[in-house]
Amino acid sequence: MKASKIQLTSIEDASRRFDPSYHLSDAIVVKKTIAKSPYPLLKLKEVSSGIFNGGRYKRVYVSNPKHGYKFLSSSDILAADLESVKMVSKRYMGGVKELALEKGWILITRSGTIGKTAFANAKHAQKLASEDVIRLKPNNILRAGAIYAYLASKYGYILLTQGTFGAVIQHIECPFVGEIPIPNFPKTLQESIDLLIQESARLRESAADELEAADKLLKKKAGLRSLTPEDYDYFGQHSATRKPSCFTRKVSEFGSITFNAFNNSERIKAIISSIPESHLTIKDVIENGETFSSTGAPSIEVKPHCGIMLINQKDIFDTIVTGKYISRRGVKTDNLVKYGEVLIASDGTLGENETFCRAIYANEDLEGAFISSHFIRMKSNDKVPAGYLYCWLNSDYGFRLIRRTQAGTKICHPINRMFLDIPVPILAKEDMNKIDRMVRNAHTKRHLANEKELKAIAMVEAEIEKWN
Repeated sequence: MKASKIQLTSIEDASRRFDPSYHLSDAIVVKKTIAKSPYPLLKLKEVSSGIFNGGRYKRVYVSNPKHGYKFLSSSDILAADLESVKMVSKRYMGGVKELALEKGWILITRSGTIGKTAFANAKHAQKLASEDVIRLKPNNILRAGAIYAYLASKYGYILLTQGTFGAVIQHIECPFVGEIPIPNFPKTLQESIDLLIQESARLRESAADELEAADKLLKKKAGLRSLTPEDYDYFGQHSATRKPSCFTRKVSEFGSITFNAFNNSERIKAIISSIPESHLTIKDVIENGETFSSTGAPSIEVKPHCGIMLINQKDIFDTIVTGKYISRRGVKTDNLVKYGEVLIASDGTLGENETFCRAIYANEDLEGAFISSHFIRMKSNDKVPAGYLYCWLNSDYGFRLIRRTQAGTKICHPINRMFLDIPVPILAKEDMNKIDRMVRNAHTKRHLANEKELKAIAMVEAEIEKWN
């Protein structure tokens, strides 16, 4: 149990808050640490030209990119892939200018999982974000990268989360964020930190562009066009003009695996028939013709960076993957992720923006980690390179073909036999190798971007720790 005495002035300084969750929090210790700064202290509102979160507007979700704006939730701003998000109607959405993001802003999650930060790059720009995302616009009094690294550090996170309120859903508000103190770090330190953060943002933009180019190249060489919502069946809201998916099947057409209408859709049959004749199946292009998953291990949690990182399905799609650390005892080394593995999120629901059935390429960040059993794992053989297999399964074709194999009611899973039968187009060897190189380069850029950002944050934390 924590107990402490506080002065009446402390209550006044805290906007008359009297709850122990505030006055006995770690933020009090952090505030005392920041107060020891040898540099002048500023407030965030003094180093920004605006701290706001946009208004609340009625949303009409759409599925066709021609009719919608990409719309980011508070959790979406942390994701590595900013394209697989919900879209709101261009026709009915109000406050577009107010909700649009700009490159160089600092984004802070306001509700639910609060206090998480993202540095807006060109891929965030011009997308809309919900009112649960606080925007901070740096005004050049302090370098934008230095402000971001400070807020993303353990000290900034504690200060951000001190101002939470709410019984069920926790929140923080813009005026509170504006009052958070920030040291006026030396210019040379600011410049070094800002350079790392800006370069990290550029690497992420370049990685996204290269993955997009790889997807386009694959489709061009395979003679495929991008799919539209009219090409496939999905669960969720549909346009009133959408044709219903009705079809008939003879009993003889059903196999012994499933007679679920979604698995046998006429639309999915049309997608499969459009794939070039020169194709193999997943079973043909992976080692031993079988997928595998991690086996269980004792989850004895240890201090960060003292054991093996355990990554679950929720965390793995974030820009910087931060799982929990568990003891190495009882963890088989065969279960640890190898570079170049292709992973599929194998448990979840059928929402269009859910991670269920989405692909991951195991890059340097994931190598040696221990992932949960909620992934299908595979290693490519010599028939296709791993990056090419990932590119196909990560495409709109791959995603729809994987979703087609689902079974379940509330929590769904792919049917393994159907998954192994998914067709994989076979291109000229030089084309597949080129796509593989593009995928590997892109994921290495993501890894380097993460290294630079983490280095910048560590520089801030090391500077603050000198003051104690």
